[in-house]
Parts: sequence; C-alpha cells; structure tokens
Amino acid sequence: MDKVFISGNHCIAEAAIRAGCRCYFGYPITPQNELGEYMAANMRKNGGIFLQSESETAAINMVIGAASTGARVMTSSSSPGVSLKQEGLSFLAGFEFPAVIVNMMRGGPGLGNIAPAQGDYFQSTRGGGHGDYRTPVLAPASVQELADLTVKAFDLADKYRTPILLMGDGMMGQMKEPVLFPEPVTDLPAKPWALKGRGDGPSRYQASLILDGLAMERHNWKLVRKYKEMAEQETLFELYMMDDADFAVVAYGTTARIAKGAIKRARKDGLKVGLIRPITLFPFPDKILQKVAQQIKNFLVFEMSTGQMVEDVRLALENERVVIDFHGRPGGIIPTPIEFSRVIHRYYRRM
Repeated sequence: MDKVFISGNHCIAEAAIRAGCRCYFGYPITPQNELGEYMAANMRKNGGIFLQSESETAAINMVIGAASTGARVMTSSSSPGVSLKQEGLSFLAGFEFPAVIVNMMRGGPGLGNIAPAQGDYFQSTRGGGHGDYRTPVLAPASVQELADLTVKAFDLADKYRTPILLMGDGMMGQMKEPVLFPEPVTDLPAKPWALKGRGDGPSRYQASLILDGLAMERHNWKLVRKYKEMAEQETLFELYMMDDADFAVVAYGTTARIAKGAIKRARKDGLKVGLIRPITLFPFPDKILQKVAQQIKNFLVFEMSTGQMVEDVRLALENERVVIDFHGRPGGIIPTPIEFSRVIHRYYRRM
C-alpha cells in the first residue's frame, strides 16, 4: 500500500474507520474540526453513522449508548469541549464500556486560544471526572503514530472494556505527513456483554448505579486490577539516543519532536543527551525511568505547560537520588529546538 500525505485530524478519522469505528458523535471546536468533517463525508460510505450533536455533553452520552451495544465508537473535541465530556467519561468507566475519545489540545484555561498546548495532562491522566477511575492515555508524536495509535486505542478499549483517550494538540492535528495506513479491520472481537435487544439470547443488564457499598467497593477494586494489568502489559515509550547518554530529557507528543531537534544540536556540541518519550501517559512508564536512573542522575522535563507531567516523573523517581529540572512554555507558545538546546546547555553545565 502506498503512503498517503494527510493531515493529523484527517488521519485519525481514516484510521478510526479502518479500525472498525462505525459510530461517531461530536460537536465542532477548533482545532479538531477537520476530524469531524472527514467523518461526516466518509462514515456513511463505510456503513457507519455520523451525527453532529447539539453539545459536547450530548455527544459523550451518545457514545455511551452506542458503546453499550458493542459498536466501536468515537468522539473528538478540544480542551474545553473535553471538559464537558468528563461526566460521560466517568460513566463509561463505571459501565466498563469501550470507546475512544480524542483530545486535540489548545491553550487554556478557560476558552483560551486555538494554539497547541499540553495543559490537559492532569485532566487526562487523573480521570477528570468523579469517582475512583483512570483513563488510559495514548500520546502520539507524529501523524503516522496518530494512525497507529488510533487503531491501538480501539483494540485496547475492547480488550480492557474501558474508554481510551488519544491526546494530541493543535499543531499535530493540522500538520501533514506521509502515512502508511493499516488494512481495514474485518474481524472484530466478540462482545457477549453487549446489549443487543430482544431475540438475541438471555436478557443482559449493564449499570453504573451500585447502591450497595460493598458491591461498589468490589467494582472499584476490579477497575484498579484492570489498570494494574495495563501497566504491566501495555506501557509504551521511546528511547532516543540513550545508549551513551549521561543526561536525560523527558518529553511527550509535539514537545518530544522539538526536543529531538534540540538533542541533535546538543550532540554536535559534544553533550551526551538522550530522550525518554512516554507514549502511554497513563499508565506512565515509570519502570524505564527507574532503570535509567541507575545510570543517569540528571533529568530535564520539557512540556508545553506550566509543569504537569513533571509530577509523574518525580513520583516515578522519588526513591532515586536524582536531580529533576523543568522547562515549560504554556498557553499556546510553541518552543523551538534552539530554545530547548540552550536550556539543555544551561542545565548540562550544572552537572
């Protein structure tokens, strides 16, 4: 199959259709509108349903309904729109319904702006809604990864019966790169729990209302066991120029792309710098950080925020004798490789 030159937003939509997504519900918000437009133009051609809802809240509740039937379903939005979906995300986790939710982040808080940012890390990795649950988060760093991880998001959602969040940003949604798409999925997993209506075997019942305290506690611990299993089986990361590194940068998504350019510059100046890129933000790849910390004692975290992932880095390395520094650009400011390389030089000299 030939590569296709395609934007990030269009790429997610095409990959979702190829992954077997047949229900999409969403409400327009920049900078992810092209995703919904692509779905509007192509879902019916592939036997699916596109519906522009009256609000973000309506969209996530439509996702719950479609997910209850076992359909592969997706919604997408951007920062403040995802905030409006949080109650529905909690319900999806409580019901144990699989779904994929896309957040192409923008600057905030509030309405903010439509520039790329990474200020939604806490909301995404901590669950965001009410109750004891977490949302597994995939963080691509290229348009090719948007395709690959969209497909993986649907597979993980079905495997663990949980909502999965795919988190990019305004730059990633708009930029174009060549992509090799996977072949369309033809064999979806069976879902014996799904609600199929009369005439399809025994009656089925799904609920997140559990009034008995002990039963609710058991359900919460069941979810915890699921997240622990994902942490053991599904954690993803990339190591870049780490073989001989004595200084480690930690960054994800678009920021990691920029950091790679900075690291190349630093390498030309003789600095042995490498990158650890978390791909799953939850579960967070703490074990690889702990392993690296046996050899490296200086870590620098880059984010397009005031510093949110840096807290997970500190938690992962709390028992290690390391130095953790942070450099961030929040609110939609896009750093450059030159800026990052200067920061690397400054902190490297302190070693």
